[in-house]
Amino acid sequence: MNKESQKNNEHLNVLGQKLEVCSCKPLTGWFRDGYCKYDSNDGGNHSICCIMDDNFLKYSKSQGNDLITPMPMYSFPGLKDGDHWCICLDRWRQALLDGLAPMVILEATNIKVLESVSLEKLKEYQFNKK
Repeated sequence: MNKESQKNNEHLNVLGQKLEVCSCKPLTGWFRDGYCKYDSNDGGNHSICCIMDDNFLKYSKSQGNDLITPMPMYSFPGLKDGDHWCICLDRWRQALLDGLAPMVILEATNIKVLESVSLEKLKEYQFNKK
């Protein structure tokens, strides 16, 4: 695969379609552009779009990643139940093992996630738009 094809693939979702916005309010993503885009400089791989729930937020805080407390110096409002957020792939996998993985928006989850998690597993946690 050439570099241009690889770059284009990085903006696809796990369904092989164009990556959709995860959230603009609050503004999420490694690039803070609303998308869960993959970037090799993002050590946390914030490429999975999830719907926050109180259990996951408390769990994440207990694991050392406080997503609840606002941090104005970083323009971070703090997250609450129902917010959409690009989370670290390893945190989602850890929460999965501990029975606390949040729901996933497949259309806004980067295709790079499939290198670590199967589509079948993601579909078990798929958020269904109604």
